[in-house]
Amino acid sequence: MKAQMKKRVDDGWSRRQFLLAGALAGGGLVLPASASAKDSMQMSAGSATATPPIKSGPAEVSLRISPVLVDVAKDKTISTIGYNGQVPGPVIRLREGKTVSVQIFNETDTPELVHWHGQFVPTEVDGASEEKSIVVPPHGQASYQFTPKPSGMRWVHTHVIAGSNLNSGLYTGQFAMVYVEAGNDPGNYDQEVFLATHEFEPFLSSGEMEEEEEGGEPEDPAVAAEVRADNTQKPNGWEVGYETFTINGRSLGFGDPIRVKEGQRAMFRILNASATETIQLALPGHEFYVVALDGNPVPRPNKVKMLQLGAAERVDAVVEMNHPGVWILGTPMDEDRNRGMGIVVEYAGRKGKAQWHPPGKSDWNYLLFAESKPAVAPDEVIPMEIGKINGGKGGFNIWTVNGKPYEESEPIKIQEGRRYRLAFVNRSDDMHPLHLLRHNFEITKIHGKETSGISKDTVLAQGFSRVEVDFVANNPGTTLFHCHQNLHMDFGFMRLFEYA
Repeated sequence: MKAQMKKRVDDGWSRRQFLLAGALAGGGLVLPASASAKDSMQMSAGSATATPPIKSGPAEVSLRISPVLVDVAKDKTISTIGYNGQVPGPVIRLREGKTVSVQIFNETDTPELVHWHGQFVPTEVDGASEEKSIVVPPHGQASYQFTPKPSGMRWVHTHVIAGSNLNSGLYTGQFAMVYVEAGNDPGNYDQEVFLATHEFEPFLSSGEMEEEEEGGEPEDPAVAAEVRADNTQKPNGWEVGYETFTINGRSLGFGDPIRVKEGQRAMFRILNASATETIQLALPGHEFYVVALDGNPVPRPNKVKMLQLGAAERVDAVVEMNHPGVWILGTPMDEDRNRGMGIVVEYAGRKGKAQWHPPGKSDWNYLLFAESKPAVAPDEVIPMEIGKINGGKGGFNIWTVNGKPYEESEPIKIQEGRRYRLAFVNRSDDMHPLHLLRHNFEITKIHGKETSGISKDTVLAQGFSRVEVDFVANNPGTTLFHCHQNLHMDFGFMRLFEYA
């Protein structure tokens, strides 16, 4: 087979054609003979009140799910699945409150789910199978409408459960940044830069290696001591590592730099589109003035020298371009930066090799952007204890909420209009980006302190820690909660909330 493939390359095939043929043959992916979809999936009539019928004419947003080749470096091309022929997909700009028509074409052999992360949409179009959302059939299409809200930095991505298949779900390139415009953005910046971090070429690694990387002192020593006293657990199971790291689909040193001018104020809208990784980013000689988290304005904008984003988190930060040169905006983790996690920032009139200087200890802390006063009291507190059953050598860890993995759990009943406090106790040394679909929540306790004012849809819980968040049940319908670290979500770390 290798000899045959090599001959076809020698007979005039380009490297990209060769790789795409490998993807189609090895991955079971086929492109349809024509651009038209073979099947169509529309909403049932029963959901018409939640989602208005399609207007005639072309869709305002069209997503095409298909095989794509990503040139991540000079001599490296990744074969994956993406949106509209690229990774990340094109930035989608929507207007808050203005209904949009969406058409999705699936040019692969497998069913797909498209999740509108961070938007207050009906369950039918949210893109999660647990909520019984629309599934886009193989070589088929789905058409629907929704009204974008709230404004700010959102994103859209696959919500397929990958499990142990590292060629599926968010291990692929199926994601795009979404910006919902409010109409009253003062635009107090000179340049807008959208950046999405993502890793490719995933592989399974021993858990011990990953635990050493997470390291650090437990945030709640009492929880850590109690868990570590249990000597009945197996060793840690598989974790995921990556060969290639990218920002906007390019590894550090490949592709165009971010070009700026001295004196400019650049608005960086940054998304961590990783399947599993928490990232840190720094720009030597500059500070990030953080104005929004997960697309929502913070009550106290503040400056930091380093950003931290769990999987699915977003940060909007203004950087004053006052340190001319050619710099690396990248991770302080040397190994990850050497594998591509960075992008060059080049001032006008400056050339030469991009410079990197270690930023020192991280100064990132949610409390920097929050109110110091406590939040209002909730109507009800819901305990959410996060547990881990080690998988042992060659196995996968199982994750539980209140002692049960998702498959064994029952939905948590909630009532419209009530304010609920989710009181998390993380009884593991892993960090968890905790995500609630179709709602925002307010951080009410973190890093051992009560707080208020920060509205998010994903919060990063540190190892052996306690985190509390409040949400108002104001978007009826089955609602999924899960860890956005895919290896955790896929192996039990999910729960459903069900409106009474």
